[in-house]
Amino acid sequence: MKRVVVVGGGILGLAVAWELTRRGAAVTVLEKEDRWAAHQTGHNSNVVHAGLYYKPGSAKARMSVAGNRSIVDFAREHGVGVEVCGKLVVATEDSELPALGELARRAEANGVPAKLISREDAREYEPEVSCVRALRVESTGVIDFPGVCRALVGLLTDKGADLRLGTPALGIRAKTGVEIATGTEVLRADALVNCAGLHSDRVAQLAGISPRARIVPFRGEYYELRSDRRHLVRGLIYPVPDPALPFLGVHLTRMLDGSVHAGPNAVLALRREGYRWRDISPADLAAVAAFPGTWKLARRYAFPTGLDEVLRSLSKRRFAASLARLVPAVGPDDIVRNGSGVRAQALRPDGSLVDDFLIETAPNQVHVLNAPSPAATSALKIAKHVATSVGV
Repeated sequence: MKRVVVVGGGILGLAVAWELTRRGAAVTVLEKEDRWAAHQTGHNSNVVHAGLYYKPGSAKARMSVAGNRSIVDFAREHGVGVEVCGKLVVATEDSELPALGELARRAEANGVPAKLISREDAREYEPEVSCVRALRVESTGVIDFPGVCRALVGLLTDKGADLRLGTPALGIRAKTGVEIATGTEVLRADALVNCAGLHSDRVAQLAGISPRARIVPFRGEYYELRSDRRHLVRGLIYPVPDPALPFLGVHLTRMLDGSVHAGPNAVLALRREGYRWRDISPADLAAVAAFPGTWKLARRYAFPTGLDEVLRSLSKRRFAASLARLVPAVGPDDIVRNGSGVRAQALRPDGSLVDDFLIETAPNQVHVLNAPSPAATSALKIAKHVATSVGV
């Protein structure tokens, strides 16, 4: 029986652990926090993505389309909240129509059920929306991703997996197999899988790997509509994204409990787990500053894109104005703050953002180095790929 240690207890690490267990491996999961899904999984928008945005043939395109079906089926089978409600991507002015048309072409190429519709048809779905045309995407949904993790933990526990909270990987030595020091003991295994998210590049370095990209954390801040204004949004409303950026833009999402979340924006986080402006790590900032890709990225996007995001972070009025482009009835008094998340975005030394999943392998090791959205949607499919890569 092959022994595998998985580092990281978010949805991807747990999904990998479950797939390995199903294939007969003896699995240990190490999570440094005192709870599962503590970071990216527990702070995202809980959207099941359709696979609309991604370059045809890319790992994101393939795995999100298949992952959409598998994660919905898993949730329904295990009693986790999920609703496939569809969404609108709206062009609010004529200049966005070519990009909307390109999204429609990508949807067709990727096998995503979507169609271009008129403004009048869009208002049948969302009476308050403002657009000149829209793309209706049928397979987008909302889900309880932390609930998926709880279900995975239950399945793993039933199968006898070794699940360890509050247990960081502090040192890794690759020999015939791997040795992982946790501070209290040294674990020996045949293989290591790194699903450490915001710390995935650091875990790879601990294992003697020089990763092709480094993690730069971006904070996304959310608001939600006041309860008496939730009627303004029936489902999900997204803008046409900037194709040069990996972020989808501020959007509106009706959640499973009926609340309507708005966001996220995207600003540089001042520590790897920096959920507020006052969360600052001098060591993390120094590492970001020392990486040459950071400065090349800044020259490309600091003005006006980066500045606009910072100003929107600091101004509720600006944030509301972004929402009003989609739903004009939304004003500053209609929204209240609702937390934030941090995206682990991989950045290359040349300043380019890694726009696909990035998985590197070494003898007895698999390192998932870039798995932001739609990784949660694709988790069960990524897990199959990783399990095969580790030789199980």
